[in-house]
Amino acid sequence: MEISLKVAIIGAGLSGLVAARELLREGHRVVVYEKSNEPGGTWVYDTRVESDPLGLDPKREIVHSSLYSSLRTNTPRHLMGLSDYPFTDRVYGDPRNFPGHEEVLKFLKDFAREFGLTELIRFETEVVRVERLDSGDDDEWVVESTTGGASGEEEFQAVVVCTGHYTEPIVANLPGIEQWPGKQLHSHNYRVPDPFQNQVVVIIGSGPSAIDISREIASVAKQVHLSSRSPNVKVSNFDNTWQHSEIYHVYKDGTIEFQDGSRVYANVIIHCTGYKYSFPFLRTNGIVSIDDYSVGPLYKHVFPPQLSPRLSFVGIAYSVGIFEAVELQTKWIARVLSGKAILPSEKEMLVDVEEHYRDMADRGVPKHHTHKIHPHEFEYLDMIADLAGVPPVPERIKEIHKRFLELVLSSGIDRKRYRDEWDPNNI
Repeated sequence: MEISLKVAIIGAGLSGLVAARELLREGHRVVVYEKSNEPGGTWVYDTRVESDPLGLDPKREIVHSSLYSSLRTNTPRHLMGLSDYPFTDRVYGDPRNFPGHEEVLKFLKDFAREFGLTELIRFETEVVRVERLDSGDDDEWVVESTTGGASGEEEFQAVVVCTGHYTEPIVANLPGIEQWPGKQLHSHNYRVPDPFQNQVVVIIGSGPSAIDISREIASVAKQVHLSSRSPNVKVSNFDNTWQHSEIYHVYKDGTIEFQDGSRVYANVIIHCTGYKYSFPFLRTNGIVSIDDYSVGPLYKHVFPPQLSPRLSFVGIAYSVGIFEAVELQTKWIARVLSGKAILPSEKEMLVDVEEHYRDMADRGVPKHHTHKIHPHEFEYLDMIADLAGVPPVPERIKEIHKRFLELVLSSGIDRKRYRDEWDPNNI
């Protein structure tokens, strides 16, 4: 017999919207909580920045989005759609294979409207507590939220956490930083290059945001110095940009020393150093915890064994096709909750998690990469599809993924030009 549950979804970004659709398809009753006034999550551009530019002050007003004004996707639109709702079929003014963030937001809003999801969302409602109730044999969860200063509670039979992980910054630990006189910020609070006119800027990181921001700031700054672990980062073609090793020490006279012995005097340090997982609303008495950027224990990065299936997480896994992973994870959750797919026992799931940890240790993978799927992304996606009892990712999408990975992992790639020169339609 199929089961219909009342389910709370926390967050109305990509993960929350897709989760809502899949849960509805399985006959569940859905309420989506969203702190902002529109759907789209991290794809909603916000000109505001936080009062603490490093994003470390727990009392700051948190700005959810980490978008900068000029951001273009670093994944082609061919890999940013859903199996029955492709992004390639919809153009809203930016037809490029790697469109700007505005195009993605319009796509997500269209998706929400087309599948009747918008009316399920409680906008401008912040979730402050999610906790399991002691109510006998059946799992019951309470969701406490605030709207316009008024608080309220509501009970649900399941909760799906879809809050993303691009809001709580990770900041580099720099010896001597307490006395360094310059300005610091995290890329979370970067929007436009104008404030860096004629400045000497050091950017820490080698990911897409570090590359994009370094190129953009170089057009207005006096100097840009990119510091990273990787020696293979291709810096911009500007003659005022240099590549360095990691920072060794910073000094009270404003000087920054790199591990290779070189030094620069800088006005600004920008930390493009990623984000950590954070669920301040979730109360599980320690059953689910975060340790060194590892959320656990989670079976296949989705279900905490002791609280499954009534608590689940979407979008924890990374270095995997995010749209494909979100769609398959949410199908799995929805079908488990309706009884069409069956989870292993709690003990079996815990054993599986421990095996994953041991395998990481044997391969020398640090704990903070617990949820990194690459280079096993295709095996992971196929596994989730099999567990959910749904069709796998189409072979053409996998082929585009493979070709794209070959491109971006190749040495010497121009990380600005590939967006305009590489065409997945030719595959």
